[in-house]
Amino acid sequence: MGYAQLVIGPAGSGKSTYCSKLHEHCTTVGRNIHIINLDPAAENFDYPVAMDIRELVSLDDVMEELGLGPNGGLLYCMEHLEDNLDDWLTEELDNYLDDDYLVFDCPGQIELFSHVPVLKNFVDHLKRKNFSICAVYLLDSQFMTDVTKFISGCMSSLSAMVQLEVPHVNILSKMDLVAKKKDLEDFLNPEPQVLLSELNQRMAPQFAKLNKSLVELVDNYGMVSFVPLNLRKATSISYVLAQIDTCIQYGEDADVKIKDFDPEDED
Repeated sequence: MGYAQLVIGPAGSGKSTYCSKLHEHCTTVGRNIHIINLDPAAENFDYPVAMDIRELVSLDDVMEELGLGPNGGLLYCMEHLEDNLDDWLTEELDNYLDDDYLVFDCPGQIELFSHVPVLKNFVDHLKRKNFSICAVYLLDSQFMTDVTKFISGCMSSLSAMVQLEVPHVNILSKMDLVAKKKDLEDFLNPEPQVLLSELNQRMAPQFAKLNKSLVELVDNYGMVSFVPLNLRKATSISYVLAQIDTCIQYGEDADVKIKDFDPEDED
């Protein structure tokens, strides 16, 4: 069985930085992972790229040859990837062992993991290849300045969870850049009734029923829990990685290794 993280989230949420720091951390602790670029518009990387979608299709080439804009061109590239799952992707995946750990750095267009079926079909292909997959949804912690933005972030995360149908870990990224961390404490493990009260205070009375339905939806799906991530702290990276590893059962089938030792001399 192989293991995989699908790193998703809005543009600018820190996905590539997360992948870079994760690779750096795993190298330090002696753990082997492979970072794979799924963004056809990416140019510079702070991590070694094990597999690159640009070897299959490039956004610049698509825009130039087909006259598409950035968003339309990126969707075309991802659909081209979808058409080549059984060819290019399968051939690339054959280069890895059964127990290898892959991290897919995805584009930031939200429609790719909300309603367009490209990543859903990509995930299904990995499942057929016997990969255990966890979606890692990053949301910029600086975005969480009030309850309305928090609910918006939860809705986009919930949309991805329903679309992809894989274990899901929500991460508040860029915690090292947050000046007032106490302002975020209410959003790390929020109480539904508190959220509803704050929403009703901020919005007009005619939205009361909608607010109640939104909070109930978020609460029922268990999507109100976010894991804070400070990439400057190794302990924070280790904690997040442990949460993800638990979701995909990484290491649970590993053989127990008993350290060799010399028997103590008897007196």
